[in-house]
Amino acid sequence: MTDEQKLKFHVESVRLDAHASRSTCKQAQIRLDTDLSGSADAFNPAELLLAALSACMLKGIERVTPILKFELRGVEVKVDGVRQDVPPKMESIRYTIMVDTDESDQRLNLLHENVKKYGTVFNTVAPGTDLQGILIRKAAHG
Repeated sequence: MTDEQKLKFHVESVRLDAHASRSTCKQAQIRLDTDLSGSADAFNPAELLLAALSACMLKGIERVTPILKFELRGVEVKVDGVRQDVPPKMESIRYTIMVDTDESDQRLNLLHENVKKYGTVFNTVAPGTDLQGILIRKAAHG
């Protein structure tokens, strides 16, 4: 595959002040928590990584459900990370993907395998992190 054929991404980030920054790509913007004290109204870099991982999983599901003819009503992803101090890195990430579906457990396993195999962010994060999770059926509400 030549460089011209590869997907390319471009993001620009700018410091707004000592408390916040902003990232922009295409026509979208995200406010970033770059305050040393933290900020409740923006994602910090570690949270952005977890959000990118969950978005990767959701996009992977959107990509493969038509191919697999997998029927679902909804999907939720919960991701938790644990940060190691020295050297600073995300030492472990745990996730739960909850799928609202009537598909069989075997089909749920197939969906999970596809999420793990074809996710760009998933496959970038996995080699350097203890990344583990499950894909389960969302419990029916009575």
